[in-house]
Amino acid sequence: MHRQTGPGLLESVYQRLLRYELEQSNLAIESEVSIPVRYKGQDVGEGFRADLMIERKVIVELKSVEVLTATHAKQLLTYLKLSNCRLGLLLNFNVPLMRDGIRRLVNGLND
Repeated sequence: MHRQTGPGLLESVYQRLLRYELEQSNLAIESEVSIPVRYKGQDVGEGFRADLMIERKVIVELKSVEVLTATHAKQLLTYLKLSNCRLGLLLNFNVPLMRDGIRRLVNGLND
């Protein structure tokens, strides 16, 4: 997908394209998944929205930025913790080669 489009598109466009590609593999894909926040055992409502969730197991957070920062990784780790998912992928599409824009995070290992 990235080879065809290259860098420079909006995150929302990459999200739609990636969802389409993943659905072609018959995976259960959800977009803009609400992640509630719990405080002292109480659900206090929606706190975040994950860009994509695959099979209710993997959260994919999409970026189209010059450089991925520690804040981007912390954002994804927060989503993983709140959703009880173990694996997350942080994908930055604003790179010449996609392999340079992929960061894998595992809940509990990257703290």
